[in-house]
Amino acid sequence: MTVADLAGFEMKRATSLADLCSLLAERTARNEATVLLAGGTDWMVEQEMRKPADPSASTAVVVDVSRLGELRGIDLAGDRLRIGAATTYLEMRRHAELCARAPMLERMARDVGAEQIQARGTLGGNLATASPAADGVAALAAYDATIVVRSVRGERRIAFGELQTGYKKGTRAGDEVIVAIEIDLPPAGSPWIWRKIGTRRAQAISKVALAGVAAVAGGRCSRFGLGMASVAAVTATLPSVRKLVLGAPLAGLDHAAIDAAVAADITPLDDVRSTGPYRLHVAKAAVRGFVRQLG
Repeated sequence: MTVADLAGFEMKRATSLADLCSLLAERTARNEATVLLAGGTDWMVEQEMRKPADPSASTAVVVDVSRLGELRGIDLAGDRLRIGAATTYLEMRRHAELCARAPMLERMARDVGAEQIQARGTLGGNLATASPAADGVAALAAYDATIVVRSVRGERRIAFGELQTGYKKGTRAGDEVIVAIEIDLPPAGSPWIWRKIGTRRAQAISKVALAGVAAVAGGRCSRFGLGMASVAAVTATLPSVRKLVLGAPLAGLDHAAIDAAVAADITPLDDVRSTGPYRLHVAKAAVRGFVRQLG
């Protein structure tokens, strides 16, 4: 699908967040499909792959939100980071304060496709698409991010752990707009990891991707977060591994116990990109490597 193909859709441009929420409320009440388009890096591909007889595309209204200032921008106040949902990965990469205080996000953003994709793709789009292979969503899982959504009923915050309920399903209502992502950052200089394993380092969907952040003091983790892509129907947060590592003496952690915790948290499937056994092997090795880095 090309930009020229958008002529086949009814197109609108959001002029304010309030007007956008009103439009979504009206269309959701009538059970009418609405697509919010920022970068379009996922949606354009989905339209290219859909069946020609699929009626959903012809009835959907496509709303351009890419220029909506209320959904853009990066703000860092102390240890609190807020990223507008329509902020691009390239803007994240070029934001000096973000790169200094959240280097894992900057490193992840460099691996999201080519620079052309980074100039269009957004964290909000990744969250809305809810693909379990999304790099950005894995990073947000590791930070235990909070997702800010808005509707005509007001604003609410969704903890990342409460966001996803199944494959491309979640708790965000159909009339709610993803406005921003909020992250409480660990202390400056804290350990982190970003590992993307795939056919290529970039411009490819990962076979496995691991994001991790930690805060270490006295040989123990006071904070330990993980997010893993492409290993489950949702972005995996690896709760058994977190429970094992958080607060425990790092020097005493057994590699076999770490492997067992990873295996308890994920049962990867075979697909066109890789096999379940390979994914599990790589996931164990990546998590072990991060834990070794902490000790």
